[in-house]
Amino acid sequence: MEHYERHCPVPERRFNCLIPPPPGYKVPIKWPKSRDEVWKVNIPHTHLANEKSDQNWMVVKGNKISFPGGGTHFHYGADKYIASIANMLNFSNNILNNEGRLRTVLDVGCGVASFGGYLLSSDIISMSLAPNDVHQNQIQFALERGIPAYLGVLGTKRLPYPSRSFEFAHCSRCRIDWLQRDGILLLELDRLLRPGGYFAYSSPEAYAQDEEDLRIWREMSALVERMCWKIAVKRNQTVIWVKPLTNDCYMEREPGTQPPLCKSDDDPDAVWGVPMKACITPYSDQQHKAKGTGLAPWPARLTTPPPRLADFGYSAEMFEKDTEVWQHRVENYWNLLSPKIQPDTLRNLMDMKANLGSFAAALKSKDVWVMNVVPEDGPNTLKIIYDRGLMGSVHSWCESYSTYPRTYDLLHAWTVFSDIAKKDCSAVDLLIEMDRILRPTGFIIIRDNPSVVEFVKKHMSALHWEAVATGDAEENEQGGDELVFIVQKKMWLTSKSFSVTE
Repeated sequence: MEHYERHCPVPERRFNCLIPPPPGYKVPIKWPKSRDEVWKVNIPHTHLANEKSDQNWMVVKGNKISFPGGGTHFHYGADKYIASIANMLNFSNNILNNEGRLRTVLDVGCGVASFGGYLLSSDIISMSLAPNDVHQNQIQFALERGIPAYLGVLGTKRLPYPSRSFEFAHCSRCRIDWLQRDGILLLELDRLLRPGGYFAYSSPEAYAQDEEDLRIWREMSALVERMCWKIAVKRNQTVIWVKPLTNDCYMEREPGTQPPLCKSDDDPDAVWGVPMKACITPYSDQQHKAKGTGLAPWPARLTTPPPRLADFGYSAEMFEKDTEVWQHRVENYWNLLSPKIQPDTLRNLMDMKANLGSFAAALKSKDVWVMNVVPEDGPNTLKIIYDRGLMGSVHSWCESYSTYPRTYDLLHAWTVFSDIAKKDCSAVDLLIEMDRILRPTGFIIIRDNPSVVEFVKKHMSALHWEAVATGDAEENEQGGDELVFIVQKKMWLTSKSFSVTE
C-alpha cells in the first residue's frame, strides 16, 4: 500500500496555480440534508456509484447523488448495523456511545463514510479513513456530505494520530491483509486504541467456512491473543476484540513471544513520516496504574483537564484559561462573520494550528465539526485534543494537506504564516494550498501580526478573495500585536465552466 501513501512532488512538478471548480459547480447542499444527498456536478465521478449501487453505497438520481446509508457489509443501512454492534456489547438502549464513554472512532477503509455519518447522531465522532485507490474519491464524497474524513492508508508509515486516540476501531470488508509483515497493521491499530478499546471486524474470515478463510481466522486469532486482545463478542459475521486495560498481560507473556514490546525509547506519539513498527506499545506507568484513560464521559470530557496534560507540564488552570480565552475569541469571530453567515452556512472547519483544541471546543453548540491540525515540529498536543473528544491530524504546512480540493467551509489560521516565515518554505504556496482546500464562498480567519495581514492583502485579487472584516488588534503573549482578518473566497468560474452552467 506504500504507493497510496503521501508523496510530495519535486519542486519543478508543483502546480503554482489555482484549481477552478468543475463546470456547473454549485454551493454544496447544507448539513444535515447533505448526509443523504450531494450535487452530482460537484464530484463528477460516478464510477463508484455504478460499481456499488447494489450495496446501497450511493445512487445517481438526476442532478444529485443520494446515499441510502448502506455499505458492503450493511446493505440495510449503517444505523441498524451500529445499533446491532451496541447490542452485541450490551450497551444501554443499543446506543454505541455507551453513555458518553465511547466518543472517538477510527473507521478504516470507510468507503463513502456512511458508518461515520450515522454515528454523529449518537455524539460519536469518527475519523473515516480511506486511500485514493480503485474506488477513486471516496473521501471527497464523505467531505462533500459534511462527514469528517481523511485521505490516508494503512501502509508503511504511522497514521498521523497520536497513541491512545480512539475508543473504537472499525473495519468492515475493508480488504486489509492484517497478517502481513508480522501483523504490523494490527499493531498500528493497537497503538491508536485506548486502554480497553474495541476493534470491530466484519469480514468473511470471521464467519466463512472455506479452507482459506478458516486459515486466516486461525492465524489472526493467534496473533491478537499474543497481543493480549480478547474476544468481547462474536456474532454472525462480526467479531469485536477488546484491548487490555493494563500492562499485566504483556508482562505475563512467555519470554520471546512475538510480537515484542516496543523499546522504552520509542515515542508512540511521533508520527510524521515515522515508519510503523511491528511491536506492542505498552502503557505508561500512569495509564497502567489508572487501569484506563481516566477521561470523563462526553460531553464533560470537552472541558475537563485530561491526565495527559501533565506530559507537557501544563496545569489544569492553564487548560481552563486557554478554553476561556478561545471561547471569547470565537464569539468575536462569529460577531464579525454574522452579516455573511446563516446557522447552516458552515459545516467542515479546519483549525490549522490547534494547540489544545480550544477553538473547536468553543464551537460545541454549533452544528459543525473541526479538523484540528497540530504542526509536526511543535509540542504534539494532538493527544490532548483527542482526550477532549475532538479529532485532528499532525501536519507540516510546508506540504499540501491530505484532502481533496473544495472540502472545507472555513479555515482558521492562528500564527500559521508567522511560523512558515521561520521555515524554508513559501507563504505563497501556503495561500494557494488554502485556496485549494477551501470551498467557493468559504471563509478564512487569519489571526496573526499586521505584516502577515498586509502580505495576504497583496495577493487577494489574484486569489479571487475579498475582505469580510478586520478585528481590533490584541496583544499576544510575546507583547506584539495580533490582528484578525477575515476573507471570503469568491465563486469564480473559467470560460469552460461557463459553457456548462445555466
